Amino acid sequence: MKTGEWRLLTSYFLLLTLFVFSGCGYKPSTVYTKKVLSDKIYVDSEIYLRDPENSVLVKDALNEAIVSRFGARVVSKKEATTILHVRFNSVSFMPIQYDVNGYAIYYRAKVTLTIAYRSPTAHGTETVTGFYDFPIEPKAVISDALRFQAIKQGSAKALDAFISRMAMRGVKL
Repeated sequence: MKTGEWRLLTSYFLLLTLFVFSGCGYKPSTVYTKKVLSDKIYVDSEIYLRDPENSVLVKDALNEAIVSRFGARVVSKKEATTILHVRFNSVSFMPIQYDVNGYAIYYRAKVTLTIAYRSPTAHGTETVTGFYDFPIEPKAVISDALRFQAIKQGSAKALDAFISRMAMRGVKL
């Protein structure tokens, strides 16, 4: 192919791509999520008595997800138009891969959260689960640092599932 033909083909492809995205009415999921959960959100996290440190991790992960994933603001309870109440249902670790000697070398963290939400347009409760797979050294135990990291990542994935469900509810509104 000659250089001129390549440029022409590239420009046709770019034009076609722009046409498809402008013609299909694509909107990011944040548009639909904001229909359900407004711009000003207050997060209330219930303390998990078996593991109180994790409640702080989940609240931080949720605050981060609110700001980074759909651009809302985390505000005080007085200013909020949407209130999220997050509760740990369970946290578990299970080995998913073993080495040749039978020692666990990969674990899966499973974090299950219940999130109750109340906003001007909707209210309800969702139970979401997030998984996070991580390696450990053979003949080792899961350290606190790995455990906290796994719970934080599993919580973030559960929160992603919650945000996806809220986007789907927003499509229906």
